[in-house]
Amino acid sequence: MSTPNHDPIDRARPIPPADQPARLAALVAAVRARTDLVPRVGMILGSGLGDLADALEQPVAIPFEELPGWPAATAPGHAGRLILGTIDGVPVAVLQGRFHLYEGNAPGLVVQPVLLFHQLGAKIVILTNAAGGANPLFGPGTLMAVTDHINLTGRSSLMGANADELGERFPDLTDAWSPRLRERLHVAAIEEGVALEDGVYAGFIGPNYETPAEVRMARILGADAVGMSTVLEAVAARWVGLEVCGVSLVTNAGAGYTGVALTHEDVLAAGLEAGPRLARVLRRFIAEL
Repeated sequence: MSTPNHDPIDRARPIPPADQPARLAALVAAVRARTDLVPRVGMILGSGLGDLADALEQPVAIPFEELPGWPAATAPGHAGRLILGTIDGVPVAVLQGRFHLYEGNAPGLVVQPVLLFHQLGAKIVILTNAAGGANPLFGPGTLMAVTDHINLTGRSSLMGANADELGERFPDLTDAWSPRLRERLHVAAIEEGVALEDGVYAGFIGPNYETPAEVRMARILGADAVGMSTVLEAVAARWVGLEVCGVSLVTNAGAGYTGVALTHEDVLAAGLEAGPRLARVLRRFIAEL
């Protein structure tokens, strides 16, 4: 069994693509010291959505800080664990929490979990997040299947010398969010009697919530939801050939729509209310892959 890494982690140290293979090899070795399960699906659970991990059978849980190069999670509502197990017989790897740019993490660290999913054997990645509603029709509690994204972070995990063994220099993002998987998400939602909308997600850097003007800008650009994660993970996942789908839980109306101040406590509360609906959809989706 591996032991916790007590060496200080430099979150901000750039990790160009060419450095990822060696780092991923160390991560894979640490995971394989705990379990030989080969996941078919990798999944990242956003703020307030971590309870889906409780559905895993025969779980093996590894805290972030026990994996080489990974710091502990600091975002509220993020347990900070990698869990491997099965859901209805399907082998999965689940990240209970994630790394964010606003925590001071380099883009290359933010995306390492999805790259690790790929190295462990996953073919599909599911990205979830809590988001604000840029579309005024999407009120709190709306579940939105992501059709596309807009990267407003000003960051990329693919800058620097490429690792050709992982992915090509210029990945195509025409269908970054798999239409095939999105259709299956809708089928699962119908079978569970859960409403599921479609929409575009815009990723900001955070940690402050967006201003009303920024929400209006995002809406003009075509965004239906705004948040502080997901976009870099989606790009990195496509870079290595993973098929990507995702769901945003709209926890609040975007700034300026209601005049009500935004708080993270409200985000977590919305997750508690709507999280079980999302869990039912994702469990059905995974079982029917």
